[in-house]
Amino acid sequence: MELRKINLEDAESQWVYTMTLPVDENGLTNPYHGISLDEYMEKVLPTQISYENPVDMPDWFVPESYYYLWDGDCLIGEYRIRHHLTDALKNGAGHIGYSIKKGFRGKGYGTEGLKLTLEVARAIVPEDEIFLRVNKDNIASQKVMENNGAYCVGEDEEHYFMRISK
Repeated sequence: MELRKINLEDAESQWVYTMTLPVDENGLTNPYHGISLDEYMEKVLPTQISYENPVDMPDWFVPESYYYLWDGDCLIGEYRIRHHLTDALKNGAGHIGYSIKKGFRGKGYGTEGLKLTLEVARAIVPEDEIFLRVNKDNIASQKVMENNGAYCVGEDEEHYFMRISK
């Protein structure tokens, strides 16, 4: 298994993943659900790549990197790393968001993908801990986080707020 940063060479597989990922699945949002390959190539891919080194973004925007989990030639999941957090993100979505393709869930891919993503995040994130948020009804994702050393630091009506030491 390997984690690959978003790139032009894997664009068609990334597009298929992005196009089929629901608009909101367990808290991971995807405004690009259902887009065409041309739209992805012309607008979405360059935009997502630019998020790592943003220019002319609103004050609230933080740099974000997109990674994809691959098992051989099969794209399994998407992982997003926010490079640092605003107060709203510290009390919200946190540093890392991810999804695993249906049909590959429950097979250890989420745990391994988060492990690989944490290796990257630890080199990027300035905070002492990695912040994550998980829906209370998403038991599988809670276990993925716990398998990677996460512990709960709080909750609201819908979410648990988790931390992983750097």
